[in-house]
Amino acid sequence: MSLFRRVIPSFLLFLLSAVAHAEQALPGTGAGPLASPPALGFGPAPQTLAQPALPPLPDPSQEVKDELPPMPTIDLTTPPDDLWQRMRNGFSMPDLNSPLVADRQAWYLNRPDLLKRIFERSRRYLYHIVEELEKRGMPTELALLPVVESSFNPLAYSSARALGMWQFIPATGKTYKLQQNAWFDQRRDIVASTSAALDYLQTIYEMHGDWHLALASYNWGENAVGRAVAKNQAKGLPTDYLSLKMPTETAYYVPKLQAIKNIIAQPQLFGINLDPIPNRPYFGTVERSGNMDIALAARLAEIPVDEFIALNPAYSRPVMPDAANSPLVLPADKVQTFLANLQHHEAQDRPLSAWHTHNMKPGEKLDAVAKRYGISVARLKQLNGINAKTKLTSGYALLVPGKDAVGQDSLAARLPQTPASPPKAVKAKPGKTKPGKAAKPVARGKTVNVTIRKPAPKPKPKKR
Repeated sequence: MSLFRRVIPSFLLFLLSAVAHAEQALPGTGAGPLASPPALGFGPAPQTLAQPALPPLPDPSQEVKDELPPMPTIDLTTPPDDLWQRMRNGFSMPDLNSPLVADRQAWYLNRPDLLKRIFERSRRYLYHIVEELEKRGMPTELALLPVVESSFNPLAYSSARALGMWQFIPATGKTYKLQQNAWFDQRRDIVASTSAALDYLQTIYEMHGDWHLALASYNWGENAVGRAVAKNQAKGLPTDYLSLKMPTETAYYVPKLQAIKNIIAQPQLFGINLDPIPNRPYFGTVERSGNMDIALAARLAEIPVDEFIALNPAYSRPVMPDAANSPLVLPADKVQTFLANLQHHEAQDRPLSAWHTHNMKPGEKLDAVAKRYGISVARLKQLNGINAKTKLTSGYALLVPGKDAVGQDSLAARLPQTPASPPKAVKAKPGKTKPGKAAKPVARGKTVNVTIRKPAPKPKPKKR
């Protein structure tokens, strides 16, 4: 037998012995799929095969504690209890970074009493606005736009003749089918004006494809913004909001909204105590047919007249005419009370209005009509919106109180009126606004409370 044939069997025995020792040194190895393959080659087995036993796996029943804080999450499947948080969840407009934002932020923060009054006033209307925005898939920070426009005052009236919470001028109001006459003005109507404002915002957003430019259009006019964009394009300049040349009021407009958004987003950061608003409807609506007295409607709903006017601010007379075709807006918890009392009232065959219409006869004077119905000439004029420009001709219909019209004087004094002459606007030169002070009105005029009725020279109307 040759030497080669004697060496091979001995080598194979040595190799098999090494593999057996390696398997004994590794716990848990064997013929399973995780077994380590044997080392191939001559010489002693690799050192890795002789490593000490691995530590046992941790017991999965024991809790693994992480020292890092948990990542904050927002549960969008469960509606939040606070309406402010619901609004924050829907913030989706790009943030605007500008020194003017810091300027307006400081302006609001230095007026905490003003912010408190605005937010308190907004409690009646915010739920409805947020609900309508979400239905349309629009950014919920737009619900804060009435802070900038009117401080959430549905009676606000500007020198540019813009009226209501959303500050519609007459022409734009008519475009969006908001009725305006001596009896009522739907620019003040909470439901109608909100629907019109969101329609308008959607239209100008689709026109520009940019929310900042859409807001600039809401303040300055879509045609004016379009011209400013075209001018920058012709010069090869950027066409974003911060790059356009615009009036001072419009330049401050989006920064004001951004400042309010920042405060609402992180009130604790700014030291603001933001009282929660229940995430449920504040009001409901009731359809009506026929004329109805405001005083009677408030009594049937068992709410103060002032609260009724705050929810139904469109009416300028003690009677809500059937022509208004607007539902009554009542506190949500008073809707059933109103319906039950109304049913009882009608079951007694009692009228829904204690006011009548008097048609003026040829040559008849107002003082004779006022004396006949036991009211002053001044009150008769106020009830019917009569001013120096009103032409009183034969057949002119006047609203006069009947015998059951109780408290007509006090009611008429509290009803909102649209002044014949808007308050005079004071223009500001661009670039002259000092830091920390509010920008002077340019495009749409200074907003004031409509209860200020002091006559002023009529300025040239501004157009959006």
